Amino acid sequence: QAQLVESGGGVVQAGGSLRLSCAASGGTLRRVAMGWFRQAPGKEREFVAAITWTGGSKLYADSVKGRFTISRDNVVSGPVYLQMNSLKLEDTAVYYCAAGNGFNPDPQVTNYSYWGQGTQVTVSS
Repeated sequence: QAQLVESGGGVVQAGGSLRLSCAASGGTLRRVAMGWFRQAPGKEREFVAAITWTGGSKLYADSVKGRFTISRDNVVSGPVYLQMNSLKLEDTAVYYCAAGNGFNPDPQVTNYSYWGQGTQVTVSS
């Protein structure tokens, strides 16, 4: 069974950048969409971005459009990346990578079956 492992989180000043990575280990993923979600303390997990397995179609939450970019290596089960620029205090959260149940990028948490353990992103003033 495939496991997802996130990396790249850390502490960054507002206006700075971070790049998150998500790799599958211990198995292979079907050719499904991949997504990034985040959860801040006391809040529900929310959609950030998603991408088809080919990388040809992407979807972003309004709050990150123009600042974040999702991408993936063009191979089955290749790493998925989230480039985060112009970070804001409100971007502070645990960021999770997830494998979807279907081909198309989807913003619904319930449409993702496999989840990583998460990586902490903290934006400081």
